[in-house]
Amino acid sequence: MNIPTKITVSRIVLIGIMLIGLLVIGFIPNFPEVYLGNSTISLVYFVCFCVFVIAALTDKLDGYLARKWNQVTDLGKFLDPVADKLLVDSCLIFLSVPNFIAPNNIVIPVFCTIVMILRDLVVDSLRFIAAGKGQVLAANIFGKIKTVCQMVAIPLFFLNDWPFSYFDANWGYGRLSYIFMFIATFASLLSGVIYVVQNRSVFKEDKKNG
Repeated sequence: MNIPTKITVSRIVLIGIMLIGLLVIGFIPNFPEVYLGNSTISLVYFVCFCVFVIAALTDKLDGYLARKWNQVTDLGKFLDPVADKLLVDSCLIFLSVPNFIAPNNIVIPVFCTIVMILRDLVVDSLRFIAAGKGQVLAANIFGKIKTVCQMVAIPLFFLNDWPFSYFDANWGYGRLSYIFMFIATFASLLSGVIYVVQNRSVFKEDKKNG
């Protein structure tokens, strides 16, 4: 196992530890509410924020090193998207459940989480079918917008929209978080539709071969 793959595996382990910790804390009765100083940021979610940022940075690092050192492997190609989906989808799910892990003023709307996870399932399934036929489906611009907005929105939800929530008393909790999350949801849905429409020939070929 080369270094880039080891970094990917370390990322999966780190995410796994975070998820186990969240589950354990979530089922502890009357778990104490600990905040970061005098802010409205839950200490539990702050730790999750740090893990999310580290995992996101190592995602860029392992891909860069694999290409630079010419160490791209099939195992790495398999583990990298698994780590990405595990990181993003697990955070979306946990942040959609009000006060399950820690008290937070803002939560991700459930419909946003459902749309984005379903979109990923459809697109990944389509890519899998296409790969079996020797085809590679290129990412579209809306998929990239979705990813960028997710990488911004999820940390904002963990931090209760800090520091933007302190700009103005009338700003309101979560405004910027929701804006990025709604953009991510719309871009996710649109990119999924584009993927299916542009690559519908994959299904037509299946019918002919059947």
